[in-house]
Amino acid sequence: MKKVYQLDNFRTMSDGVGRFNVQGKKFLIPEMNKIGGHLLAGVFRGFGVNSEVMTTYEGLDLGKEFTSGKECFPCIVTLGDILLYLKKEKEKLGNAFNPENYIYFMPESNGPCRFGMYNKYHRIVLDTFPDFDKVKIASLSSEDSYSADGLIPKERIQDFRKASYLSVVAGDILDRLLWKIRPYERKAGMADKFIDEAMERMTESFSRHSSKKNFSDIFTDLIEIVAEGKEIINPDIPQKPLIGMVGEIYVRSHLKSNQDTIRIFEEYGAEVINASIAEWINYTTYDLARLAKTALRLNLKGFRLKEAKESLLRYLKYNLTLFHQYRQQEKVYRMVRNHIDIEKDHKIGHLEKVLKKDNTFSFEVGTEACLSISSVMEHARAGYNGIANIFPFTCMPSNITSAIAKPLITGMNIPYIDLPYDGSFQPGREAAIRTFMYQACQRFKTYGRP
Repeated sequence: MKKVYQLDNFRTMSDGVGRFNVQGKKFLIPEMNKIGGHLLAGVFRGFGVNSEVMTTYEGLDLGKEFTSGKECFPCIVTLGDILLYLKKEKEKLGNAFNPENYIYFMPESNGPCRFGMYNKYHRIVLDTFPDFDKVKIASLSSEDSYSADGLIPKERIQDFRKASYLSVVAGDILDRLLWKIRPYERKAGMADKFIDEAMERMTESFSRHSSKKNFSDIFTDLIEIVAEGKEIINPDIPQKPLIGMVGEIYVRSHLKSNQDTIRIFEEYGAEVINASIAEWINYTTYDLARLAKTALRLNLKGFRLKEAKESLLRYLKYNLTLFHQYRQQEKVYRMVRNHIDIEKDHKIGHLEKVLKKDNTFSFEVGTEACLSISSVMEHARAGYNGIANIFPFTCMPSNITSAIAKPLITGMNIPYIDLPYDGSFQPGREAAIRTFMYQACQRFKTYGRP
């Protein structure tokens, strides 16, 4: 791969990153949580977009080559994914390779988290390659709760958002189904094989049915899978210690980045529940409604009636969006829980109250620390046998979580472990997990589990 080190200007920060119509392009989705990414690709295909989830982690050396090591680890992983994909496409197609046929999907968030800069940095790197500088980066933002404005034709945006949110919820459920059945499977490997097949079935279901306003066929397919998955459980295997997992959304969800931590916990006798992806979507919507409410109060206090009206409309819009998300999520979980007892998500408003009750942290600060700290407290009060915080090395929100939550949990005599990842294999990590699991098992023997 030939690299050009000088950029003429930064025009591509506006021209090459943004909201582009993805119709007629190959839409490249980086893998975060394996199942959810494929279901989302199915939704895009259902709306006529040629979407593909890129192979992940195989390009890690490329990602490291074009970063300094100071970047957040997910930035390095995803950069390697797109560079390797484009390199292979170039080698496969030769002179027929046209970078304008591809759009790379890299969302962002506002606030102090470095996630907001990934697509900008990726843009700079892609611009250093003459073969790749015309590959556009499609970005959605937490500033409007990841609205698909600009990617999908305007008249289909609402239908697309409903289907894509449902794919997130369905992906969470398949993940939680796996974590529920794998520690108790009748035969080793049954659960993994079943979930891989279930992911393919649900991806096809979203591809066929997501553009319809009635999702009954998707619900039917999901419930059939859950009922089949329950049969993998061996009822003779006794319950195991329950570990709650929180942390930075990418690394805690990306199996290769966290070196399959959940499986390691399971090997040492645990059942694990990880934080969901839908939780983050609900949080961004909730936070926008909260900010609009604050702006409304301040504008009314200052007699700025025009601005107050705008704030009120934003408040109503995001509250209505959140209402529909909760209703859809609760509907799916209710159907699933008729067959198997998987963990539901907390309401975001409840998590904010948890923080306010003891003045532990504040949603005014923002970041994933809001969710992680409050979830740690809820897991502790619910009687979980241990709590793990998974995050990229140097991640600010997760280090805040550790600084606040760890002493609180230690005071409650609940095992807690921080597990930062940066692509290296630390020789003492498994020993730390083994020690943590010993403590969790001892607590389980003494107090049981929720």
